[in-house]
Amino acid sequence: MSQRDLIERAHWGNLEGMRMAGLVRLSFEVDITPIADMPGQRVPLTGYDIRGREEQEKDVREFVESRGGIYVYTYEEPDTSAWKRKRIRQPDGSIIYRVLRPVLEGAFGDLKIGKAPNGETLDGLIVYDIDRLTRDNRHLEDAIEVVENFKRPILDITGTLDLLTDNGRNVARVVVAGSNKSSANIARRVKRKHRAMKAAGLSTGGPRPTGWNADKRTLHPKEAKELKDAARKILEGASPFTIAAGWDRSGFTTPKGNRWTGYALKTILRNPRICGFSYRYVSTFDPLTDAENRRIEVVVDGDGKPVKGLWEPIISVEEWEALKVILGDNPKPGDGHNARKYLSTGTLRHDKEGCGARLRAMKAPKRAKKPEGFFYYVCPTRSSGVGCGGATIPGPETDEVVKKLVIAKYELEATRRSATQEPEPWSGELELTRLREDIEDWKEQRAERKIGKEAFFSFLAEAEVKERNLLRERATYLRKVKVSQSKPVDLAAIWEDLSIAEKRAYIERTLTTVLVAPAVGRGRPVRERLTPVYREEI
Repeated sequence: MSQRDLIERAHWGNLEGMRMAGLVRLSFEVDITPIADMPGQRVPLTGYDIRGREEQEKDVREFVESRGGIYVYTYEEPDTSAWKRKRIRQPDGSIIYRVLRPVLEGAFGDLKIGKAPNGETLDGLIVYDIDRLTRDNRHLEDAIEVVENFKRPILDITGTLDLLTDNGRNVARVVVAGSNKSSANIARRVKRKHRAMKAAGLSTGGPRPTGWNADKRTLHPKEAKELKDAARKILEGASPFTIAAGWDRSGFTTPKGNRWTGYALKTILRNPRICGFSYRYVSTFDPLTDAENRRIEVVVDGDGKPVKGLWEPIISVEEWEALKVILGDNPKPGDGHNARKYLSTGTLRHDKEGCGARLRAMKAPKRAKKPEGFFYYVCPTRSSGVGCGGATIPGPETDEVVKKLVIAKYELEATRRSATQEPEPWSGELELTRLREDIEDWKEQRAERKIGKEAFFSFLAEAEVKERNLLRERATYLRKVKVSQSKPVDLAAIWEDLSIAEKRAYIERTLTTVLVAPAVGRGRPVRERLTPVYREEI
């Protein structure tokens, strides 16, 4: 059968003996898996489920087979927009915006050579309708090229797509241009609707947030409790990574069933939603990294005050502001990760004038005839540029001493804390309140044109610096209060159950460093060579 015959037969609806592939696309996939901890509850179906990929495949397969054709392959495009353009940097450095559809472009390439990815002969392509094929004129022209120049028919089952005739191709161009404009209008309306919903304190689409039920308003009992406890522990000095590691051991997962990371926990705790504020994502382009960055900001009303969301908060605003100061503004993947394998790595320093280098772990050489896994902490050699090579100390014994130093410090802290009186309120609260009132007054005066913009922005810059400093002071004070009011940790009882990362976290919160004196002669006990330098507070 010649390729020209394929076009003519397809034009009359005769697919007898033709080997056809189907293309199925859905812009958004809908998660209908059971909700964790809520047996029998499923996410309700929406209009997006109509003509889902499974339905499209079923329909195109039946269409081909009912006309005597052979269905050989399915090209699947889940979560793929046929309209939205993405920014692409060309090899020459120039920037273009294109609709990215590698599966569709791959299908066009297969049609040109007449072979599907599974090795079957490929005569043509069928879609549910023109909208599933494309909403972009560039891809439409690529499809027309396949039909006109390579004589491979591209059909739909609704009758709206006709690329087999000149008149049909012109109509297709008009239809795709209209679909493109329709997508742009929908995107604009959805964006405007989301802004209005955020301003009203309503949740928008997407999966349920961690800590809330499927209604996105009421708290999920288990998740909300875990997040509240995590916030309290971080304010008391715990590491997000340590908390995430503990959740992994206990089997507590994210709503999607994934393992927790320190980065994921920091992201949730920094989100204004957790204290009840409405929020939105703002995208900015960084020309230095050639990347689009997203940040979260609190939605404010016409008076510049935060909009409160119509959902239950998990922590207070004061706790959230303190967490932001502690966790930082821009957590990145991997933040909080502790990849060290040895307990005292990074803590030990050579106690020698002119050196002071951090000791590194080194496995014992085989000739030393030490037990399996035995290691030393050593000062790097001069050739490394960071040490003198003049200190070596047995690793297991050193780790045991460091462990005892940390546990003893925590026991002493527990005794001191039990005698602590009720803390005084933070002394800077009145100053912070007045400063914020001054900022609002200046904003009102600027809005009424009572002051010039130079004076206003000069004041605002200084006031924001003062506000940040006061918030940092309040976070530090709140952390002290939380620590003083928290139940002391019985570290000796739980030490052996902790992971290496959690043990490292306790060491870093207790000790600034441990100085290792050079060995003088043989037989000097390890404990006598170590001088701990404690942090002022733990």
